[in-house]
Amino acid sequence: MTTSNKINNPFLLETLDYKDMEGLIVISFFIRDEQAAKDLMAWFEKGYDFILDADRSPGEIKPNRYLVYVEIRRRSTAGLNVEELLKDLNTLTEFQPKDWTFVYKDESKPFSVETFEKTVPLSPKNYRKTHDEDLNEVRVAAGLPAKAIYERDEDMLALQTAAGIK
Repeated sequence: MTTSNKINNPFLLETLDYKDMEGLIVISFFIRDEQAAKDLMAWFEKGYDFILDADRSPGEIKPNRYLVYVEIRRRSTAGLNVEELLKDLNTLTEFQPKDWTFVYKDESKPFSVETFEKTVPLSPKNYRKTHDEDLNEVRVAAGLPAKAIYERDEDMLALQTAAGIK
């Protein structure tokens, strides 16, 4: 994003770099009012230490629909963090956490911490494991060698130590 000021013309540059979003979960909410979207974004950003960033769509996604999103770290506490957001949203809406649904990989499910934790990879390691398998399919289809995907268990560590390659 580039902005300028006509008085002294400073620039603010915000860019995405390679793998900037790695290790993050993005949660989005549809809001029916532009001002409510602005207020909710500010509420998220100021009210939670686990939220890294919050923003809103600059315009309507659909008529009378705005998008507000938050970024949180992909960690084992993410399900509980989302539940906290949903419980707190009950002070602004008529919805309870059990009334919410979430969509992951185009599949909609009723929200519960348990379902969220079973569905969404909650560690960078689990995310990479899940997505590296998909990426290997693309590599093979492109004629490139697949990369090894494995868990380093106790037996593997013992072998590597014995071979002096740990």
